[in-house]
Amino acid sequence: MPGRPGLGRQRNRVRGRRRRRDAPPSEAVVIGDGLPRPEERDRSASVVELRKIGKQFPGVRALHDVSLAIEPGEVLGLVGENGAGKSTLIKILGGVYAAGSFKGDVVVAGKVAAFRSTRDARTAGIAVVHQELSLVPAMSVAENLMLGREPSRLGLVDAASIEAAARALLDRVFGADARSIDVTAPVETLAVGVQQMLEIARALAEHARVIVLDEPTAALTESEAERLFALVRERRAAGTSFIYISHRLGEIQALSDRIAVMRDGELVGLLDTKATTEDEVVMLMTGDAAALDRARTRARTRPRAEGEPVLSVERLSIRRSDDRRVVDELSFDVRAGEVVALAGALGAGRTATLSALFGIARGELTGTVKVDGKPVALRSPADAIAAGFAFVPEDRKAQGLVLGLSVADNLALSALGRMSKLGIVDGARAEQAALARLRDLSIKVPGLGAEVATLSGGNQQKVVIGKWLELAPRVLLLDEPTRGVDVGAKAEIYALVEELTSRGHAVVLASSDLPEVVRLAHRVLVLREGKHVGTLEGDDITQLGIMQLAVGSAATRRAS
Repeated sequence: MPGRPGLGRQRNRVRGRRRRRDAPPSEAVVIGDGLPRPEERDRSASVVELRKIGKQFPGVRALHDVSLAIEPGEVLGLVGENGAGKSTLIKILGGVYAAGSFKGDVVVAGKVAAFRSTRDARTAGIAVVHQELSLVPAMSVAENLMLGREPSRLGLVDAASIEAAARALLDRVFGADARSIDVTAPVETLAVGVQQMLEIARALAEHARVIVLDEPTAALTESEAERLFALVRERRAAGTSFIYISHRLGEIQALSDRIAVMRDGELVGLLDTKATTEDEVVMLMTGDAAALDRARTRARTRPRAEGEPVLSVERLSIRRSDDRRVVDELSFDVRAGEVVALAGALGAGRTATLSALFGIARGELTGTVKVDGKPVALRSPADAIAAGFAFVPEDRKAQGLVLGLSVADNLALSALGRMSKLGIVDGARAEQAALARLRDLSIKVPGLGAEVATLSGGNQQKVVIGKWLELAPRVLLLDEPTRGVDVGAKAEIYALVEELTSRGHAVVLASSDLPEVVRLAHRVLVLREGKHVGTLEGDDITQLGIMQLAVGSAATRRAS
């Protein structure tokens, strides 16, 4: 943070990338001259401190001896691969795991706190804004903001006072931008980005000293994300501290003062952001230089696939009940071994296109789809699967997994017909297939019987992909395949996509992650408001080129 003593600006080498044999497990690597280890920092300056935190689950050590201090008015980036312990640490800080269920202490303003619930944590000034928002969809903006603190008269809730208090809060937090928010509107009618801001406003209304933001931009547009960044900077200047969790290291670099890196339940790095590179962060996160090399490699350096198309889409349109076309006469083809990406802003038609190809179009569907030259009818997912499609949806928890079932059951779901005789599943075959998927995809699980809901996001995503491999699909539809997963898991998913294309699979990728599109795609179809406005290939595939077409600031390039 500017002005804080001891934060060197010069770039230093990473010290202690490999833990000394005689070093304690929680020793933190530090970059930047004069930046002390957690145990050496001025504790009196800390708003919140975590001291020697440890947490054990059956058969799994989730956290070991983690010590970390959050200073007034700083943004602390918290990074690590899925399963590194970030979520567990935040659940301890936020009161989800009650005092006594873990080792170590949570210290607030110099005093040991014993949180029994999330309410205790919020009362102490610690608010967690989760990736899955906790607003009540059917309630109004004002009702959500004042929930639990409603003004009343004569024992009755005063609606007018609630709305007035909500407007005052929004004015204080958002300034002039608050005028665009109708406090009487149901929250479910608002954009996700606005809902995210309301969560932060509610935390500020409760006088939070520390606000934890968990993957806050995962579902935001670029403009919504910029608005969020501005709010974080403004509140930091006013003295509020933030813990910012994100797999988007560019955001961490831009916003944070320090970066805490976790791996395998331990704090392995506490870094001065100004003296740190993204590459150094990735090295600490993965503990593997090869992962960094894999993340830099671009699949599209291979020449464009030749031969007849595996998938042909001709004049595909989806018309909603309000007569709006969410996809408007889209035509493209994908050859064996090729990745074709659909790019564009939110609402451009990326997800709608993939959903239609999997038989779940919302609206009237017209056009022709062919697989290996033969027209196919896509009235349902069963039709799509029979035609050779596999679908990895953008919301893995709601659409890709059955969270109450085991890892083995989820991996077998797509191929139950092949593993059954007379309606009875061949358990041995299903187990062998599941073990093969765990091995092939490096899925980390306590056991095949573990509930899939207990896995990290990256491992859950691998299960979603793995369940289709038994069917050997011709066309793999990937919708935001690495959303919410860490750098290491991203590299593994990218390697898997490359492996599948090398076997001759055709891949259609829809992603809002432009570096991902640039890295994976052989061709990029840019969509805007449902229309195909341009195609990029080879070295023309750049983030700038995609954005120019997506927002209409460059000459439109007609589809080839």
